[in-house]
Amino acid sequence: MAELSEALLSVLSTIRVPKAGDRVHKDECAFSFHTPESDGGLYICMNTFLGFGKQYVERHFQKTGQRVYLHLKRTRRLVEDNSATGDPPRKKPTRLAIGVEGGFDVTEEKFEYDEEVKLVLLPEHLQIPRDGLPELPDVVRDRVTGAITAILAADSASRKQEVQAWDGEVRQVSKHAFSLKQLEPATRIPPCGWKCSRCELKENLWLNLTDGAILCGRRYFDGSGGNNHAVQHYKETGYPLAVKLGTITPDGADVYSYDEDDMVLDPKLAEHLSHFGIDMMKMQKTDKTMTELEIDMNQRIGEWELIQESAVQLKPLFGPGYTGMCNLGNSCYLNSVMQILFSIPDFQRKYVDKIDTIFGKSPSDPTQDFNVQVAKLGNGLQSGEYSMPPPSSSNGEQSQSLQQKGQQDGIAPRMFKSLIGKGHPEFSTNRQQDAQEFFLHFINMVERNCRSSSNPSQVFRFLVEEKIKCLATEKVKYTQRVDYILQLPVPMDAALNKEDLMEYEVQKQQAEEEKLPLPELVRAQIPFSACLEAFSAPEQVEDFWSTALQAKSLAVKTTRFASFPDYLVIQIKKFTFGLDWVPKKLDVSIEMPDELDIGQLRAMGLQPGEEELPDIAPPPLLTPDEPKAPILDEAVIIQLVEMGFPMEACRKAVYYTGNSGVEAAMNWVMSHMDDPDFGSPLVLPGSSGPGSTIAPADPPSEDGVATIVSMGFSREQALKALKVTANSLERAVDWIFSHIDDLDAEAAMDISEGGRSAADSVSESVPIGPKVRDGPGKYHLFAFISHMGTSTMCGHYVCHIKKEGRWVIYNDQKVCASEKPPKDLGYIYFYQRVDS
Repeated sequence: MAELSEALLSVLSTIRVPKAGDRVHKDECAFSFHTPESDGGLYICMNTFLGFGKQYVERHFQKTGQRVYLHLKRTRRLVEDNSATGDPPRKKPTRLAIGVEGGFDVTEEKFEYDEEVKLVLLPEHLQIPRDGLPELPDVVRDRVTGAITAILAADSASRKQEVQAWDGEVRQVSKHAFSLKQLEPATRIPPCGWKCSRCELKENLWLNLTDGAILCGRRYFDGSGGNNHAVQHYKETGYPLAVKLGTITPDGADVYSYDEDDMVLDPKLAEHLSHFGIDMMKMQKTDKTMTELEIDMNQRIGEWELIQESAVQLKPLFGPGYTGMCNLGNSCYLNSVMQILFSIPDFQRKYVDKIDTIFGKSPSDPTQDFNVQVAKLGNGLQSGEYSMPPPSSSNGEQSQSLQQKGQQDGIAPRMFKSLIGKGHPEFSTNRQQDAQEFFLHFINMVERNCRSSSNPSQVFRFLVEEKIKCLATEKVKYTQRVDYILQLPVPMDAALNKEDLMEYEVQKQQAEEEKLPLPELVRAQIPFSACLEAFSAPEQVEDFWSTALQAKSLAVKTTRFASFPDYLVIQIKKFTFGLDWVPKKLDVSIEMPDELDIGQLRAMGLQPGEEELPDIAPPPLLTPDEPKAPILDEAVIIQLVEMGFPMEACRKAVYYTGNSGVEAAMNWVMSHMDDPDFGSPLVLPGSSGPGSTIAPADPPSEDGVATIVSMGFSREQALKALKVTANSLERAVDWIFSHIDDLDAEAAMDISEGGRSAADSVSESVPIGPKVRDGPGKYHLFAFISHMGTSTMCGHYVCHIKKEGRWVIYNDQKVCASEKPPKDLGYIYFYQRVDS
């Protein structure tokens, strides 16, 4: 103890007490997925508050010289099932979410923890348990005890992130709650035996909190529910709030506001119920909540059982490459994408094989370094260290039950999710997201961080050739662009079972009219070849600006592959907009081929006899008498505004697409919604008023230039990107990556004009055009991501990957051998090139 006291005294100045802005990483190692529950526990630096597993704490000491660490070790004990002893049942979910507070609990077993806390001094590994601190000298004890207490009491960095990220389906207090008028004399409502006052239904009943009317609820899509009498009553009376009878408990109830068209909170619910003689404290739940009903309905859709293969007992798999990922609150989209990416050798070589080099070059805060966190995730998935069968316990039946369900601890990618979503309006939240959008977002992040090193995302990169033919002049225009995913339309008119679909629609309409359960779902069967034909078919372009005519004309556009990638990613465009621009999902079955040959879609370039359109810019959209007022198609602007987009964004969309119609403007809107100036007024060149692209008078900031240069671009390229994006760093980075081929070609030309040939410039690693890997267009299917639910913003994602000659399903933490992979119901498919 004397030796430790002396050592602590010498480093007392390095021990800090965490302040409000400090991130305390006491849940997870910065370089691995070790936690206080792992073998060896977790070491928390008492200066930086970074956490380290046993194998990384020495590295941190050697790199920083920090010697004092708080060691946390927790031992988990399985709690016996006390449901038969009269203990209260588990809390019911209040949010339609997975793995978050108030959501559905993905773990069926409950645990308690024994915690051991001690102080460790490196490099001697001197240890002192927390209960031994009183023996230290006063000056040491007070400082150390205060720091330990503050660290243990502080919210962990991951917990803070969860609180910030969860926006969820939290119900808001109704605007009518505190001003609700209740009619006199009050109707006395009995505690049970209710039925609808307009029909004979005795379930799904709602009590109107103004007049006490008891009426049935809405009718659901499958014919269940009510007869819409509660909704009709609101339309007739305007009385806004109703409570669902059967959900009233001392903790609350389901309250719906017809005026606000949402489930709401009523802080005065007890008072409002007592008006009708209902004592909220004596009520018991007898009916399902709306959250439970929504889950039930989602699960009744055939997709859920088929895609998760829940109808059969699947064999769980463990070991390297079979590591599950915890659901951090609707993070299944991230889990599915990353499982597939780290099944690809290029990503393994980049991040897993070079993990020691990446960790050795890590900055002072590795939790904020992209390469470190991606390498950590990849190693966690591939090492097998976190993919172990459940440990044996005193209760053999419970342990065997966990094994049969494929339950494993897996990894919780909290640091990765926090970093990859930082600053993003969607991926920084705990809302469900589109897996395709996340895939492209992650690839974009890889591109940014691999500018001057090997880039694994090249396996997906390919060149698209678009040919536009002016029908008036027969002249053509060829352009190329880089893409990472092939989006295939779903031609519903090509369904093979049209008669069955028509019969189903007739039966469905009849069931709705007669208020009967809906018939069994009939899913449209679409041939994959029809999707491919729809993609490659000529597309008519209205209002095309023909540079040969210097006027608008009709044109046709055809799309082909100028190169074939190593891995072809295909998205089936199941999510579309209806005629009213309301998002909807196409319920289709597409028999995807195991072997695919798209060689016939190879681009051929300019053909003999074809004449190119002149390369002349279209005239500016300006009036001659008002040079600062653009001429915009007001009809298109109004259409976009009616869809709910900001007026200024709609004006910009029409301007930037050259008045070329609502579809082009809509595409511009959808691809620029995340721009920081999306809703800002348009500003014309040289003008500070409404107009077009900003031509800034101020020079680009040096910080912005330095950031872009750090990605591997030249200063000239950085200045150009900032100039054309009005000094917006985020837009400049996006712009520079979308114009990478033009910039590289310019760089090569500059070097050539400076006295060296283009060939010399290539030898000095100045690429001409984007780097793509090309080869035969023959592929085989090796993975796919499936989605369950009605929208990309809700539901659930799982992925299937072919490994060691068999299909494997990755459903968050559950990893099992697949019995019947639902290849026809997938959303995103990953094909690997077949070697010649």
